[in-house]
Amino acid sequence: MPATATCAPQGQRSCTVTPRACHMPSSAVYHRRRPERTLLYRTVQAHLATWLALHDDGAGGGVPGVTEREFRRYLECGILAHGFARARCADCGHDFLIAYSCKGRGVCPSCTARRMVETAAHLALHVIPRLPVRQWVLSVPKRLRYHLEHDPAFLDAALHLFLGAIERTLRQTSPGANAKSRLGGIVFIHRFGALLNPHLHFHCVVVEGVFEADASGAVMFHEASGLDASAVTAVQATVRRRVLRAAHRRGLLSEDDVQAMAEWAHDAGFSVDAQVRIEAHDRAGLERLLRYCARPAFALERLREIDAKHLVYESVKPGPGGSVSLVLTPMELLDRLAALIPPPRRHRHRYVGVLAPNAPLRAVVTALAQPEAEARLASPGVQSVAGNDDMDEPPHRKAARLVWAMLIARIYEVFPLLCPQCGGQMRIIAFITDGAAIREILDHLGEATSPPRILPARGPPLWEMPGAEPGQFDPQFQPAPDYEFDQRIAW
Repeated sequence: MPATATCAPQGQRSCTVTPRACHMPSSAVYHRRRPERTLLYRTVQAHLATWLALHDDGAGGGVPGVTEREFRRYLECGILAHGFARARCADCGHDFLIAYSCKGRGVCPSCTARRMVETAAHLALHVIPRLPVRQWVLSVPKRLRYHLEHDPAFLDAALHLFLGAIERTLRQTSPGANAKSRLGGIVFIHRFGALLNPHLHFHCVVVEGVFEADASGAVMFHEASGLDASAVTAVQATVRRRVLRAAHRRGLLSEDDVQAMAEWAHDAGFSVDAQVRIEAHDRAGLERLLRYCARPAFALERLREIDAKHLVYESVKPGPGGSVSLVLTPMELLDRLAALIPPPRRHRHRYVGVLAPNAPLRAVVTALAQPEAEARLASPGVQSVAGNDDMDEPPHRKAARLVWAMLIARIYEVFPLLCPQCGGQMRIIAFITDGAAIREILDHLGEATSPPRILPARGPPLWEMPGAEPGQFDPQFQPAPDYEFDQRIAW
């Protein structure tokens, strides 16, 4: 019998899983991460206070509170001195500590990777039906990206026009569809480019077909066929024309600007790509696509250090002359990370069409994500799906969040609750939050009892800072000379 592991975090039901269920070898051993050893952590630790001081204008108009909070929470993520959970093996008594995470959305590579994997797993297991899907990507010209970033109403209008054009194309290419047929998909709003640059664009994972309800309450699915490059080109032309018209109505562009941009080459900077298609049976490919769409802006493995003052961030997309890399100072890296932190209270992905939260057909369509739905979708073309009255529990009421152990196994292919000593089961038995208990346990284990110290703000010499006052940044500043020294006298 394979060894099992039981995870029972606070507020969740216990979940018993096996390493085989996580698709990873049982010989793998989990080691807790040590973020204080990474290059990003050392950079933020050494330069955060200086970066905050340089952006403080003295009138409360410095760095937004949500941005500073993201950086400071990242410096606490994975540090045992801020609290931890204790996991123990019931057979041999082996135990280890699990540090708390910050659950941030913009800076922490570990938490953003966890969010990416959790989102992709949830959508593939509970939301997207076992039908062919296609990825639609829309990029707009640079002149409109600023308005999309700072005008949520214009962003919603552009996304609505893009999805409307896709839906009309799917109706035209789906035999048997009518005007009431609706698409179903997930929209991911990306606000970043490959080199940490602001670049707002849309990734839409859309089911390859449309859905409609008949008089009996069953759902009819019409699969699209014959979707070629000409159809994608027509969608691109429609989106370009209507988005420019919407920008003019909102006063963002003048009539002359709209006419001039409509005559630009390369479709005025609008780009629609729909080359990636996932078959209905390829659920692993679907989850990889969803991970790509839900990926964070920053990847730790692409950051390296040249010297104490310069960093290099490499792009995965080669340019015209080969690989592309960006040389940054630590301050420039913090500037770019701060600009890419998602705005608060805004969703990073949206459900559209029949997958929308209040859609009448959502419960029936999401039921097709279950493995038993493959038998009902064996025949191609028009398919009929009955309601889910015969199911014991509706899919939208089932637990969608994955437990911590399953997420670790999906990310690192290492099952954390498998005892490395005897191979038995381990479970989380305690959550330590009291400061005295934390210091006593860490001191007994030989771990650091205090978190890494954030270095104080420091600045360059005074004469290199126009308008700066003595001692404003660094108490050990080099004073300016009393008189101007002419080096030619010493020659």
